[in-house]
Amino acid sequence: MLGSKRRLGRIARYSVSHLAVAAALAATPAFAQDAPPPANDEVEKVTVTAQKRKQNILDVGLNVSVVTGSDTRDRRVEQMRDLTGSMSNLDVKEQVPGAMPVITIRGVGLDDFSSTNNPSAGVYIDEVFLSSLAMMSFDVFDLERIEVLKGPQGTLYGRNSTAGAINVITAKPKTDAFDAFASAGYGNFQTFDAEGMLNLPVSDTFAVRFAGKTIQQGEGFWYNRVIGDDIGQRDFMAGRAQAAWTPNDTLDFNLKIEGQRSRSEMGQGEFFGLLPNAAFPTVPCPGNPQCTDFFGYFDSDGDPFTGDWSGDHFYDIDQWGATLRADADLGGATLTSVTGYAWFDRAFYIDTDGTPALQTDFIQTENVNQISQELRLAGSQENLVDWLIGGFLSHDHVKVYTPGFHQHLFNTNTLTLADQETDSAAAFAHAEWHLSDSLKFITGLRYTWEEKSDVGGTIDLVPFAPGSALSGCVATCQIAAVNETITDRNWSWKVGFDWKTDENTLIYINASQGVKSGGFFSGIATFDFQLAPYKPEQLIAYELGLKKQYRSLQFTGSLFYYDYSDVQTFIREDVLIPVQRLGNVDEATIYGADLDLTWKPQDIEGLTIDARLGLLHSELGAFSTANGPVPEGNELPNAPEITFSGRVKYDIPVGEALFLGLQVGAHYSDDVFKDAINDPIVTADSFWTFDAGASLFSTNDGWEAKLWGKNLGDEQHVTQGLNVLALGYGNRTYSAPRTYGITISKRFE
Repeated sequence: MLGSKRRLGRIARYSVSHLAVAAALAATPAFAQDAPPPANDEVEKVTVTAQKRKQNILDVGLNVSVVTGSDTRDRRVEQMRDLTGSMSNLDVKEQVPGAMPVITIRGVGLDDFSSTNNPSAGVYIDEVFLSSLAMMSFDVFDLERIEVLKGPQGTLYGRNSTAGAINVITAKPKTDAFDAFASAGYGNFQTFDAEGMLNLPVSDTFAVRFAGKTIQQGEGFWYNRVIGDDIGQRDFMAGRAQAAWTPNDTLDFNLKIEGQRSRSEMGQGEFFGLLPNAAFPTVPCPGNPQCTDFFGYFDSDGDPFTGDWSGDHFYDIDQWGATLRADADLGGATLTSVTGYAWFDRAFYIDTDGTPALQTDFIQTENVNQISQELRLAGSQENLVDWLIGGFLSHDHVKVYTPGFHQHLFNTNTLTLADQETDSAAAFAHAEWHLSDSLKFITGLRYTWEEKSDVGGTIDLVPFAPGSALSGCVATCQIAAVNETITDRNWSWKVGFDWKTDENTLIYINASQGVKSGGFFSGIATFDFQLAPYKPEQLIAYELGLKKQYRSLQFTGSLFYYDYSDVQTFIREDVLIPVQRLGNVDEATIYGADLDLTWKPQDIEGLTIDARLGLLHSELGAFSTANGPVPEGNELPNAPEITFSGRVKYDIPVGEALFLGLQVGAHYSDDVFKDAINDPIVTADSFWTFDAGASLFSTNDGWEAKLWGKNLGDEQHVTQGLNVLALGYGNRTYSAPRTYGITISKRFE
């Protein structure tokens, strides 16, 4: 780790100096005058709506990374976890295999599994905020693009966030032409997947669009010796219908209804034990699968995807939602309304001890209802200001029902409940003041009011004589409870400058503050203090950036510094038995750099090279646990010091309108801690993964046949870990193994 820090320091100093030189060169008038214009815009200009209006990404004075709809298919981006191969300083881990992704941007991300909580990185689907961590495991299809905004996003977005915002933008109906798309594929693990889209223009003013996706995976990644069969199969279906209506030149409506259904199986973590095992005398303990738990169980096969898990491992999801967007041109200003509703229901079985015994097994069920309304008015006074004012209201209701099975460890079963309601309201304003033809002054302000109430706790059911070893109760008793309401009122803001030195160069500098409201932990608890509300967190971000396109080369670089206070984080403590709670660390410091490059060499037609480098340093302040003080200097969880993603794509003509497409991608992540304690037993080592694809496609007929492979080196790295060695065991969750297959697709126009 020390060597990694020194390496980070050297690279950071190199990057800072070169970014400063690049900014100085870009700002030099002679360079701006002498530079020839880009040759036919060979690097495709990407349009984004990161600032609630359509802009070239080179004109947006903040760090925005984009994965287009076609890229999601090329790179096989199916869920949020797959974005890590396309972004710098982005980490996505899954709390349990295939579910509960925790999204961390530049070291900021809530390390929690409570479905009552909302993420530090706001996730929006067609501008509707997803209020619960439980809703993050969605599959994407028929997209226009995914935008990832780094840093606090409070003055333009409906719900406040500290880490950033992820905008998932679905493809909308079009009235100008018929369009359809179909694809089907088959891969290892007996996986069949299919996707389809149909766009029907009904008239010059009305169109509908239908899209759907299914995944049928007949063989899971994991093999359970207890039942003598694999687990992790998937039976997933999702669909979407949209209608767009433009009755006249001033009104525009889009109604979307979508849903998903999953009857799948959940994978499980690999067991590791506490006690030495006579059968493996040379294995150091604790922390190895060959070490035993209190019952003498151990896992000697060395395969993280093979174990002896209890339960039937079901993973069921039912979800549907509706979004209505309306735009009205008022002459000089545009009024936009976004109304969203979502209903989400999920249940799954998780065996956290990873053994055939019923020690700490749970069935978790969650129900989320949310409704939101955003209203904003935007306009522009030529050569003076581009402005936006808005308001946001939301209500979400989350219910959690979690039976726990502990008869072999504590001679009891438990029931954990949570019933949380959240009301949120905000008013925000954003303005870009034109100080000159090339210089803008950016201002933004937001006021947020939020109220959360939570009723719940853990009940010891004591179903077995003579009583519970967990609580000491001999009859049903409440061992932890909460019935409390919290209210947060806060301001957030942004100021900055955008300097467009020429048409293809932007230098920006800004400072912004984001606030994430407090909340409640909803997991099993044995003491009331575990369920006490945690405070809001606040982050002040400073950023300097450069965006430059020169002929076939596009470069984006940014340096950032974060002053982070009351950091919300997950803390494990040993109080008689291990307990988990969400709490606050007084302060943290984060700084680093994002460097992104896209190059299309002019003398090699069809070749595209992408590279994304993230550098990060994070340091938590001192904090206290029930086990004693933790000195300052720990790293934030899920915050690798170095991340790199690269891709080479080459389309080679092999006939009239016929091409051979080749692509290779690589992703690197430095070693990383998984909790604020910086527990070495559940640390993830550094790793590389490699993807590749080869396709034959026709630009005239719209068909493509593609061979693809992900994680070709079969890299198995830790994505999450749970250390409860005080109970004799722990578990580690690993990344998906090598997958590969073939996909046939056809577009009809």
